Amino acid sequence: MDQEQKWIRRIQRRSSEKDADALIRKYYSEIFAYAYKQVSDRETALDLTQEIFIAVLRSLHTYDSGRATFRTWLYRIATNKIIDNRRRSVPPAVPLDGLQLPDEQDFAGQVERQSVLDAIERYVSALEPGLQQIYRLRLYGEYTFPEIAQMLGQPEAAVKSRYYRLMQALRKEFQDAY
Repeated sequence: MDQEQKWIRRIQRRSSEKDADALIRKYYSEIFAYAYKQVSDRETALDLTQEIFIAVLRSLHTYDSGRATFRTWLYRIATNKIIDNRRRSVPPAVPLDGLQLPDEQDFAGQVERQSVLDAIERYVSALEPGLQQIYRLRLYGEYTFPEIAQMLGQPEAAVKSRYYRLMQALRKEFQDAY
């Protein structure tokens, strides 16, 4: 039994704070980076990371190492928390005081690119959670199709098919934006 499994077992059996701390420390930076890539705001990513680990510790008693690795299970929870956050979030207002703007052409290009990215994110956030999971794990988590298939308990061919259909829909929906 590896160290991670020992921590999990002690947390499950004795609610060991020391082992919970060790487990969180092992994955904290990785999960923060995963959240940050999707929300692009440090404070929101920190809050999400905290929510994710609270959810993990609260539901750790349901974790079954025979069904998935801990990392797979953790990313499933993280992805669901990020999807929930996207559903309830309103983009923050950006203060213009003291903001140094680039030249007009560069600024217009940056605004246009950002508005397209925001529109794509809104589009994806409106999709059913299973499809969002595939998209987010592939794009932001940088997982391979076999890894995503294992995480979600789906055939790899189905995961690939759903991902590529979504990419085709995104291209069609946003073709004029490029």
